[in-house]
Amino acid sequence: MSFNTGLSGLHAANKQMDVTGNNIANVATTGFKSSRAEFADIYAASKLGTGQNSIGNGVNLATVSQQFTQGDVNGSGGILDMAIQGSGFFVQKGSDGSLAYTRSGAFRADKDGYITNNTGTSRLQGYAADADGKIIKRGLTDLQLNLSNLPPKASTKVDSTSNLNASERVIDQAAKPFNPTDTSTFTTQYSTTLYDAQGNAHPMVQYLVKTDGNKWNAYTLIDGRNPDGSAPTGTPSTPPVPSTLTFDGAGRLTSVVTAGVSDKILTITGWVPGTVTGGVWKANGATANPTGIAVNIANTTQYNSPTYRNPPFTDGYATGQITGLKIDGNGVLFATFSNQQSKAVGQISLASFNNEQGLQPGGGTTWRETFASGQPGYDAPQTGTLGSIKANALENSNVNLTNELVDLIKAQSNYQANAKTISTESTILKTLIQMS
Repeated sequence: MSFNTGLSGLHAANKQMDVTGNNIANVATTGFKSSRAEFADIYAASKLGTGQNSIGNGVNLATVSQQFTQGDVNGSGGILDMAIQGSGFFVQKGSDGSLAYTRSGAFRADKDGYITNNTGTSRLQGYAADADGKIIKRGLTDLQLNLSNLPPKASTKVDSTSNLNASERVIDQAAKPFNPTDTSTFTTQYSTTLYDAQGNAHPMVQYLVKTDGNKWNAYTLIDGRNPDGSAPTGTPSTPPVPSTLTFDGAGRLTSVVTAGVSDKILTITGWVPGTVTGGVWKANGATANPTGIAVNIANTTQYNSPTYRNPPFTDGYATGQITGLKIDGNGVLFATFSNQQSKAVGQISLASFNNEQGLQPGGGTTWRETFASGQPGYDAPQTGTLGSIKANALENSNVNLTNELVDLIKAQSNYQANAKTISTESTILKTLIQMS
C-alpha cells in the first residue's frame, strides 16, 4: 500500500532537511564543505518478473556526499592563519598519533612552539629544516617554531659594484704619503661593516688614491687598524700594504696587485678582531673566518662620471632575535630576525586522495582516511596538482546560503506532499472499511 511509500518520502524529506540545516548551521565554519543528500528509488520485483508494470515502493537515502569545491579565501590577519588555494588538505596529528586532514588553516603556536589547530589538540605536519635552513623531506614531522636567537656568522666575502671618477686629480704619494687621518692624502673611501664570529660589528674602510692616469692604490683598514691589528700610523706603526688597481683605456679593470699577487679578488687574511675604546685598540678575543675575507673588486670601473658605490653585500651578521614569521606560496615558513636575516624553519605538507568522496568526516572540520578514499599522498604545496598556500588568510565555508534556503523550502514542500499521500491513503482505507 501507499503508506510505506509515503513514509519513505517523509523520511527522505526529513533527511534532506537535516542535511540542509547542517549546511546552514556551518555557513560560517572555516574550511567547512557543504553536503548533499542523494536519493534512490525503491522497486520490489523478482528476477523473473516483468518490468513493464512495476510500481515503486518509495525512496531511500542513497548517500550524503560532500562537495569539495573551493571556498572563498579572505585575509584574516592571523600570523599562522593559512588557506589552501586549490586542492589538498592540511595534515594534523593527534595526541594518539592518528592523522586527520582538514581545510581549516586556523593554526596557532603552543607554549613549546609547536604549530597546532585552534583547539590545541593536534599538531600540524610538514618537513623540518636543518640548522642552515635547508628543508629536509625525510618524512612528516611536527612543525615547530624555534624561538631561540639566530647565532652570528663571521663575514667571509664582500661584493659590490663601484666606479672611480677618471677626472680625479693625481696625488703624488712621495710628497703626500697615505694617512687615513688626512683627507688630502686619498681620493675617496668606501666603508663596509664586517662581523666576527661573536657577531661584533667592525667597520672596514677602503681608501683609494689615484696615483696615475689609469692607476689607483687601495688601502684596507679594519677598525682603523691594519687587519693584523697593527697601527697604520704613529709610533710604532706598520704602513698598510696597498692594492694597485690598473684600468685600460676604456675604463675597465685589468688587474689588482697586492704584495706582488695579481687577483681581482682581494683576500684579507690574518684579521684580528678588536675594539677601540678611548682611542685605544685592543683585541676582543673573537675569531674571524679562518680562510679570510674575499673582497671582490672585479666590478670596479673608471669612467668619467661621479664616483659611486652600490650598497655592498656581505654574508656576515650579528646575533638576531626573532621578530616575525612569513609563509610563502610553497608553504615554507621563514623566521625573520632583528639582524635583517631570515631562515626557513620548516615547510607545510599537503595531502591528496584519489577519492575525496570516500573520506570519513571526523568532526572539528576534519576528515579521516578510509578504504574507499585510498591512501593519501604527501608533498609540498604547488607540487603536481596540489594547491598553493595563502598566508594570513582563511578559507570560508563553500555553503551557498541562498541555495540552501531554497532547498529547505523544497524539502518542506516534499514533506507536506508525502504527508498528503498518507492522508489520502488513510481516507481511502476508511471508505473501504465503511463499505464492508
